[in-house]
Amino acid sequence: MSETVFLVNPASENGATGRRWPEFAHRAAELGLRGDALTSERPGQLGELARQAAEGGARLVVAVGGDGTVNEVVQGLASREGVELAVIPRGTGWDFVRTYGIPRKLEDAVAVAREGRVREIDLGRARYRAWAGGDAEAYFANIASAGISGAIAKRANETSKALGGKASYLWSTLAVFARWQNGVIRVRVDGENRTGRMHDVVVANGRYLGGGMMMLPEAEPDDGLFDVLTIGDLTKRDLLLTLPKTYRGRHLPHPKAEVLRGSVVEVDADEPLPVELDGEQPGTTPVRFELVPRALRLRVPR
Repeated sequence: MSETVFLVNPASENGATGRRWPEFAHRAAELGLRGDALTSERPGQLGELARQAAEGGARLVVAVGGDGTVNEVVQGLASREGVELAVIPRGTGWDFVRTYGIPRKLEDAVAVAREGRVREIDLGRARYRAWAGGDAEAYFANIASAGISGAIAKRANETSKALGGKASYLWSTLAVFARWQNGVIRVRVDGENRTGRMHDVVVANGRYLGGGMMMLPEAEPDDGLFDVLTIGDLTKRDLLLTLPKTYRGRHLPHPKAEVLRGSVVEVDADEPLPVELDGEQPGTTPVRFELVPRALRLRVPR
């Protein structure tokens, strides 16, 4: 296997990535980025392909897809020495790459993959209750949550994203919020406890979610701490007034929200809540999020 391996999610960008991959590969080669390509055939396979690439001698893994693609690839690269990750964004949300300024234009993303500097970033590891029952574990690179955002992400993923990630997530937010019933959530962040009626608990390594909401504007993905946002019992008026501000990162401070920081976060509730990891929904609470410091070597713009 070559030292550079492309991991391609053909389903990303509503299937456009698969249709246009030969064109993308040809253009990348013209720009000096060449290597073997492995294409996923089913959800979850990219983690296996990433492990296969690393064990086969790859030094640079190039993820071609969106936030879900990055999440899958990270499952196979977490804490691996001598392997770097680059991203050619081809999804609809682009939330992971926003924090680092990784460009969406193909030619510019290829330049970062070839010549970018390496930033060692933290990852999160979640232990949760799987939908099928029993405990499960997975990494996340950007943002995780427990509460309404898991239901919102599920709805967004089940609908067409032809209008883009931002519009899909915004519509899903309004639809889910209208039917959501809040309950009491118990949160523990490095030994500090919070209990109350909440819509969500957001555990952030990066800054963005939902197609461009700068939910945690001060999050730093290499500072050894999560930024944790608890969102209290919002009214419809609260949501409509605050939601537009999230795209500019101007929604904080807010009287019904609190930001905590820590490396271990535990969330539980009387009724199981959906858990979300980088836009995927693998299970429910109870959940424990642990920070894994400097666990991924990412190529970012110089």
